[in-house]
Amino acid sequence: MILRIMIILCVAFPWVLNSQNLKPVEDYLRLDATGDDPLYTTYAAAMKRSKLYGDNAYKIDYYSDNLPVTYSSDQSGSMFCIWKVDEVVIRSIGEYFKKPVVIFSFPDLAILEYEPFRGIRVRETFFVYSSAVAMVDMEVRNLDEIPHEIVAYPILELGNDSLEIIGYDSLHQSYILHRNESLYRLISSLKPEYGYPTRVRDIFTTNRKNDSYGGYMGNMAGFYTQIKTDYYSPYHSDKLNVLHSGYVDYTAIQLKKRLRSGERTNFRYIRGIQAQSEDIGLLQEEVGRMKEIHLRSFVDDNLILFSRIPRIRFKSSDEKLIYIGAFNLARGSMYPPTGKTTHNFYVFSRNPLWGWGHGHQVLHESLSMLSYVYMDPKSAEGSQRVYMEQQREDGLIAYRHGPRGLQDYPHKKMATTSAPFFSWINWEIFQVSKDKTFLEDAYNSGTRYINWIIANRDTDQDGTFEWGPYGLIENVRDWYNAVFQVSAERYLDVDKEDISDELECLDLTLMVIKEERTLAKMAKTLGKQDEARIWLEKAEKTSQLVNERMWDDSTGFYYSVNRDDHGWYFMTRDLRRLEIIGFLALWAEAASTDRAAQLVKTLSDTTKFWRRYGVPTLAADDPWYSPNVDYCCKWNGPVWLLWDYMVYDGLRNYGYDSLAHQLAGKMVDCVVTQLKKNHNFWESYSPDNETLNSPSNYIWDAIMAKVLIEENSDQKSGIRD
Repeated sequence: MILRIMIILCVAFPWVLNSQNLKPVEDYLRLDATGDDPLYTTYAAAMKRSKLYGDNAYKIDYYSDNLPVTYSSDQSGSMFCIWKVDEVVIRSIGEYFKKPVVIFSFPDLAILEYEPFRGIRVRETFFVYSSAVAMVDMEVRNLDEIPHEIVAYPILELGNDSLEIIGYDSLHQSYILHRNESLYRLISSLKPEYGYPTRVRDIFTTNRKNDSYGGYMGNMAGFYTQIKTDYYSPYHSDKLNVLHSGYVDYTAIQLKKRLRSGERTNFRYIRGIQAQSEDIGLLQEEVGRMKEIHLRSFVDDNLILFSRIPRIRFKSSDEKLIYIGAFNLARGSMYPPTGKTTHNFYVFSRNPLWGWGHGHQVLHESLSMLSYVYMDPKSAEGSQRVYMEQQREDGLIAYRHGPRGLQDYPHKKMATTSAPFFSWINWEIFQVSKDKTFLEDAYNSGTRYINWIIANRDTDQDGTFEWGPYGLIENVRDWYNAVFQVSAERYLDVDKEDISDELECLDLTLMVIKEERTLAKMAKTLGKQDEARIWLEKAEKTSQLVNERMWDDSTGFYYSVNRDDHGWYFMTRDLRRLEIIGFLALWAEAASTDRAAQLVKTLSDTTKFWRRYGVPTLAADDPWYSPNVDYCCKWNGPVWLLWDYMVYDGLRNYGYDSLAHQLAGKMVDCVVTQLKKNHNFWESYSPDNETLNSPSNYIWDAIMAKVLIEENSDQKSGIRD
């Protein structure tokens, strides 16, 4: 009870708590994760020290035997340290006496321990201080009974041919480097007009007087030869090449210290990045502060942040790592207010970074707020307020909102919206925040938005809904979609390929029902009883139409229908394809008890939807089914965790708790398998196999924290002693 009071005080007055008061939180968050454990290992600067353009986040590789512990930033190269102990060079994890273990992992900071050599223990803290500056602090301790000569070689390696040494700043003990950074991305390239730097400056330095420094072409095998030259060779030198100019593949700094038994020392290396057009003095100042800054306060900041999340009892250490990783993913995707928004906002990913997912929010990605709200309710509310402040006067919430403003991608003279999850998200946020002011604002905004949907997405006014003419993005199901996509090979243009504006669409209609039911809950909570009754009547009326038009008795499933005659065919195409969308009738509470039972029978069929790693987007016995995740945006088989969560939620609505629990287990297995292999979250997952080629570290996988909270729904209070 005392700790709870202290945590409440700390949120308002951060100086109240010290590290000792946070000890129970720290103990709960300790991970001790080996390289084989399912740990998410991507890190970005804290929201208040982040900027949208020129941002650098990093992934830690502490698990590959052929590498040293490595910190890599998308398009910006890697940094790492090579060790030498008494003339023995230890250049990769596979040679370490004790391999790295991650003790703590936070959105912007990780603490590791390892022994590169018997008796030499390293406690390594990686910290992304800001979008421009990251550092590695290495506390080295000699546990042996004899003294050892320790040499550390921090290295900055780019991996392309543009890294140029501009000079060595002897005053600041720093390398100054220039390089080029490409805007090209495999999935979606960055746009130069938005301000992404392409001509970049780096500062690479340490916290002490450098014993030597150098720049080299080639790879680490060549560097090994450089620092391990035979002692009796006439070419032997204990110094690096002190290169002051020229193009290189990597630069290195040498730090030396002889440690007596029981003695310890500290090596710290720092990297700063900025556009070449920026003032180097500002970067030097920020980098300089990192040389002496104490890290404990930043650890405590994270402990305070995590003190708000529910403290659940995990069934396995794997679940704990997923849970912490999901919150790290969500928080690590957040930016402070900038540009045309006065509220914090998220991007899909900060490392790797691609154009389509950077700079704007989309409502289906905002489902990640269902988890994130447990960590920071005000920040989750702020993210939703981005939509509210940019909502058009007629009620439209567009496809994308964020620092560049409303993006409605007009097509055929009609604005484009997104899947209307808006009020459902807001209601779920309110369940945690209990903020009635937010609820009131969300209700008013949600009312205007759903009225816009009703007026603009039911063009024939028959009570069920069609996606807009740019349905390809509006319906959230992109390409490779068995119902809306005309050709299996998707070789036609957008207007000919996508038919979602020519159908009465099951998914959109169910989403409208869910929004109406949610608005009814909001209205009731706000004391608007008459409005609550009206919303419920609307939801029931639309549900009745779904059951009259979109249910097929012969197959026991829900489908979209032709807009013109409400039939099962569009031209010669049978629209009755078993998609995950049919199960959203459970989520929207639109199905009768009998029909819910038929849906569950289909769901649990292993030849259709009950696959190894979750519920696929298309039934496995459909001729268009593909379990392979070989690109982004596929809806003909891959598992999308947020949509599986909606199936999970629907099962619980109808009392199928045991089956929901089994589905949660499949989702956990799905994520654990990938995190153990590559330590990434992914945009989508294969239902049947383990190899993925799609965008990684996608924010909406943060939903896994919500799944684990729901699986432990009797434990929703915050961390406690």
